[in-house]
Amino acid sequence: MEKTNMGTIEGMFADLIWENEPMNSLDLIAMSQEKFGWKRTTTYTVLNRLCKRGVFKLENSVVTACVSRDEFYSAKSENFVNESFKGSLPAFFAAFTKRKKLTKEEIAEIKVMIDAYDKENG
Repeated sequence: MEKTNMGTIEGMFADLIWENEPMNSLDLIAMSQEKFGWKRTTTYTVLNRLCKRGVFKLENSVVTACVSRDEFYSAKSENFVNESFKGSLPAFFAAFTKRKKLTKEEIAEIKVMIDAYDKENG
């Protein structure tokens, strides 16, 4: 996957594919017309852009994902931390929690994730 940047409309389009893939390109055109008011050419233009980035592929009129939604957003998050915080997760976390107060439930969930990670990578 080349690039993890997606505009809002590209993200909505990608979500449409992830929720319905594998899907026939004609079905994608119909859904894009219904959801976004797009013509066939607009659908193919956006699809081709995302295919060139390695997010999706179109083969034999069937659209499938090359990466899952979770994989895509994980890579996007990792790139953000690398670019904005020199790869430091603690620096990101410190900046994030300066403006957003975590609930007790969120803190507990983060602790569970850290403990699970520690067990796996001990």
